Amino acid sequence: MTVARSLLLFVLAAIAEIGGAWLIWQGVREHRGWVWVGAGVIALGAYGFVATLQPDAHFGRILAAYGGVFVAGSLLWGVIADGFRPDRWDITGALICLVGVAVIMYSPRAA
Repeated sequence: MTVARSLLLFVLAAIAEIGGAWLIWQGVREHRGWVWVGAGVIALGAYGFVATLQPDAHFGRILAAYGGVFVAGSLLWGVIADGFRPDRWDITGALICLVGVAVIMYSPRAA
């Protein structure tokens, strides 16, 4: 159950962080206004909170592993929200990052 909880928290963190950055991008670069920017700032704050809920107590480990989730999630967000089409190298890189997440977070460790 701990792995499932951790994975769910990574997904929620990715939605909050990537979504927040996307909202700010839309507000500034696409001229949608300060309401979009404000919503992005709130979402980014939510990301910071969600990251603290991970069951592992090591900040560096959580953020290092989340980096891989962020890479894969950003590509997926681009596909869904912006019509981006990743090439085989984007997909390969994202898969490598997700393997890194698994190694960092879920490898057996001495107690």
